[in-house]
Amino acid sequence: MPKSARIGAKWPEAPASGEVTSGAWDLTGLRVSFATLDPDELARPLVSFLVQRNVDDDELPIHRHRKGQLVVAAEGSVMCRTLDGLRIVPANGAVWIPGEIPHSVSMSDRGRSYCVFINPEISPLPESCATFSISPMLREMIFHLANMPPLYPLEGPTSRLVQVILDELAQMKAEPLHFPVSTHPRIQRIAAQLLEAPDDRRTIRDWAATVAMSERTLARLIQKQTGMSFGRWRQQLHIVIAVQRMSMGATVQAISQELGYDSPSAFTAMFRKHMGQPPRRYLQDRAEGGTN
Repeated sequence: MPKSARIGAKWPEAPASGEVTSGAWDLTGLRVSFATLDPDELARPLVSFLVQRNVDDDELPIHRHRKGQLVVAAEGSVMCRTLDGLRIVPANGAVWIPGEIPHSVSMSDRGRSYCVFINPEISPLPESCATFSISPMLREMIFHLANMPPLYPLEGPTSRLVQVILDELAQMKAEPLHFPVSTHPRIQRIAAQLLEAPDDRRTIRDWAATVAMSERTLARLIQKQTGMSFGRWRQQLHIVIAVQRMSMGATVQAISQELGYDSPSAFTAMFRKHMGQPPRRYLQDRAEGGTN
């Protein structure tokens, strides 16, 4: 399996202030023109940059910046880790990270994405991380802005385009592509093991014995910390993993086997129940810019 296909089981810990990159990034490995970009130093309300990934590029280390960041997947998938969970979006999806939120971002092999940095004072997006689908019009405006000089005139066509982009950002449709993980050590322990072996079919009773809790106490803890029952929480992880795998070309049959389902139809039924469409139709609609 390619390196970028393995999500990995290690969960980011809450870093000390001196342990988080704030300011210039070393992005040389991502083959971008802004090898030491500090988005906070760009005195514009909104800027857009193209980022491309090669096969051997690593996940960016955990970092943060004052400006909010919208990562738009143009090709392949984008994965974002934060202290509260994991988010993965396919092509024409986007991950929103508000300013000052520690995070790390990676793309699938040969992926292509656009990073949009937004001043927090004018951002129309929520104060917490979220995933969205992108309309074709908004996508093309973001792509076009990335071809413009980042220090564009504050009055003129580019500035007016930025205002339209801000208006369209407020209309984006949220997508349920978040696997929540709290800072509770037992939740993180279970999440790490499920990420390492997503086909693990242990029951909540089995997990309760593993983390030295009663079944009822663990069930209440997971519900309180994630807002989901244990079964629904594990299914959410499967959905997030499936979106990433499909973006890389994996078949529904291969994904259902990897996730421990008895058959592709059983996996498809679960996916359709929570996402409203069968897996391939869901991915096809996003690839075409659909938001149904």
